[in-house]
Amino acid sequence: MKQSPILRFWNLLKKYRAELRQIYTIAIFNGIVNLSLPLGIQAIINYLQTGEMTSAWVVLVCFVLTGIAITGMLQVLQLRIVENIQQDIFASSAFEFAYRIPKISFLQLDKIHAPELMNRFFDTLTIQKGMPKILIDFSLASFQIIFGLMLLAIYSPYFIILGVLLVFILWLIFRFTGPKGLETSLKESKYKYQIAHWLEEIARVNGSFKINPSSDFHLNKTDETTYKYLSAREKHFKVLLNQYRLFISFKVLVAAGLLILGSFLVFQEQMNIGQFVAAEIIIILIINSVEKMLRVIDTIYDVLTALDKIGYVTDLELDDNTGLAQIEANAPIAVSAKNIDFRFPDSTTKILDQVSFEVPARAKAVIRGDSGSGKSTLLQIIAGFHPTENGKLYLNDIPLGNYKKEALYNNVGIAFPTNQLFEGTFKENITMGRDFTDQHISKIAKILGLNSYFSNQPKGILSEIDSGGRRLPRSIIQKLLIARIIIGQPKLLLLEDPLQFVDETEKQRIIDYLMDDEREWTVIIVADYFYWNEKSTQTIELTKHK
Repeated sequence: MKQSPILRFWNLLKKYRAELRQIYTIAIFNGIVNLSLPLGIQAIINYLQTGEMTSAWVVLVCFVLTGIAITGMLQVLQLRIVENIQQDIFASSAFEFAYRIPKISFLQLDKIHAPELMNRFFDTLTIQKGMPKILIDFSLASFQIIFGLMLLAIYSPYFIILGVLLVFILWLIFRFTGPKGLETSLKESKYKYQIAHWLEEIARVNGSFKINPSSDFHLNKTDETTYKYLSAREKHFKVLLNQYRLFISFKVLVAAGLLILGSFLVFQEQMNIGQFVAAEIIIILIINSVEKMLRVIDTIYDVLTALDKIGYVTDLELDDNTGLAQIEANAPIAVSAKNIDFRFPDSTTKILDQVSFEVPARAKAVIRGDSGSGKSTLLQIIAGFHPTENGKLYLNDIPLGNYKKEALYNNVGIAFPTNQLFEGTFKENITMGRDFTDQHISKIAKILGLNSYFSNQPKGILSEIDSGGRRLPRSIIQKLLIARIIIGQPKLLLLEDPLQFVDETEKQRIIDYLMDDEREWTVIIVADYFYWNEKSTQTIELTKHK
């Protein structure tokens, strides 16, 4: 269930209850200490009116200076606490993204471009920068207004009425302008991400735009999206401008009300000059506090918007990992399906209709069918990427959904076109953080003909790879992906055109290894190359559903 940005903000604060108690305790104490300035000046003026410099005057001056020093030290302490919160927010967000990305349901990711989602991580920095202003500046300003009005109430009960009226007006300003400001901020952010995504697309297919220099399509689309962003930003700025006008009016009202009331009380001899000067200092503190709140409003919108954007990622449905069944340690895997139906959520056409088959343990099966018959989709269903609409899929006679996903994937090797190399070393791309001996890695590399390639690299298997293997031969990329899945000796191999770019001699040699009867694993593959069919023990035929 989607949460509102404000609810997300409160949930974030709940994580730091202890720190917030410290911050607000300090803020309250700071607000009280700040009152030492007007009270001390009031007493100093009263002593100055006597015309004598006494030791009490010196004590009062020291009292005021000590109050100023203490408020400074308290603010430093608040900054330390908020810095700890900022660091924790960044670390938590990084791990939250890293944890969730591999576990997001494939049906969710099918609708969106996953790398574009990661742009939202940078909103973590917006939250980091906004927290000090909200937790320190905004809270301190709020407490100063409250304590200032309470102190004025001591001078006269009329100030109580005026204080309640001012707080009510302040609430009205936030109540009626706040939601509109948040709405326009969210729209502005939406177009900001659209333009960032489009620029990433230009960079991703820059070669296509380079060889079509006469087309201004990329500039026109940039102009269109930028215009939407600027329009949304202008609307948000107009809301802020209206709020600024209201706050300026509020400041004038505060100053006028307090000055007029204070002057009236002096004329009525209900306040002396010292109290009046102290009251004016409190008025100045209240006005300055209102200005602080005014400057923080835009930051509040930014933080709430950032939480909403990050929440879009954290709200995505994760894979169901509630199963309890485990693959037995020494048991090979048999796969069977009974009357499987499948269609994508937004589609009215079935991709698979009443598909049934049985693949015995250690069998080597090839899925065949016309284009659009659902070969790749069936492979993804067997891998557990997509749930079936109807029917059941079984591994060793146990429904696939009953298995714990993490334990299942430790026993399944998957080589789909969507598997890619990441920026790191050859070794890291093969092992994926798993613990294998150098001898075992070398053995797998030798089987796939990678050893000779590694020996020609500057640092051998520890040489770095670009993201996606951008400068590697496609045959090497495919061999590395095969090495990644077979190094763990899985019990089930699910392959889709895994050797498409490998030359024929090497391709047949690797196929001989993968499809050998001596191999303990079960193989299910989608591939058109004839040799896969020759080495297979069975064929699963699919027909295109109309």
